[in-house]
Amino acid sequence: MEHPKYKIALIVGAGEGLSASLARLLSAQGIRIALAARKIEKLGALCTETGAKAYACNATEPDEVERLFGLVEREIGTPDLVVYNASGRTRGPFVDLVPADVAQAIAVSAYGGFLVAQQAAKRMLPNQHGAILFTGASASVKGYAQSAPFAMGKFALRGLAQSMARELSPQGIHVAHFVIDGGIRSAARTDPADKPDSMLDPDAIAQSYWNVLQQPRSAWSWELELRPWVERF
Repeated sequence: MEHPKYKIALIVGAGEGLSASLARLLSAQGIRIALAARKIEKLGALCTETGAKAYACNATEPDEVERLFGLVEREIGTPDLVVYNASGRTRGPFVDLVPADVAQAIAVSAYGGFLVAQQAAKRMLPNQHGAILFTGASASVKGYAQSAPFAMGKFALRGLAQSMARELSPQGIHVAHFVIDGGIRSAARTDPADKPDSMLDPDAIAQSYWNVLQQPRSAWSWELELRPWVERF
């Protein structure tokens, strides 16, 4: 069976690291790229490198998300691959957490994912084709001390993905959630000299996203866990 072909990708919550690796990989595959973030000034170099177009959007605002999809449709085309890579967190002892900060963290991690996925699904269902990918974390399955808001948001995002996969997969939409269980390597966050490959390489993560996208529909994954070989779980 021929693998599905994707033409236009929208990455929401774009920045350096995983989003940049995804943009480079997808662009190399001939896929046109749209990048969305609250602040797009940081995306200039990546847009130049990949030919992507950047859009400012607060993913927690329904009107802004709807406007984002409308702009991408008019200026590039209808996305048939959407990645939600945004997350919010606030840390501290449970009794000291500020309710407004907790609400915002959950809104970014989970509610924004719902808003983006809903707009994506509305456009994919008529063609019975598309993929919606969610970036999770260790906190998707493990609630750590002094990190309740992040766990709440990521648990909710995982539940959203699972529910969507059960509903939309039979209609041709591949929904997948990725548990990124470990630290992601960056220029500011490198592997200790005595522990090589103890952090996730963002290019390697992006390759796993691509591998899932190439799955024949007779053997789709709805979730994939990724962790360095030395990471405990």
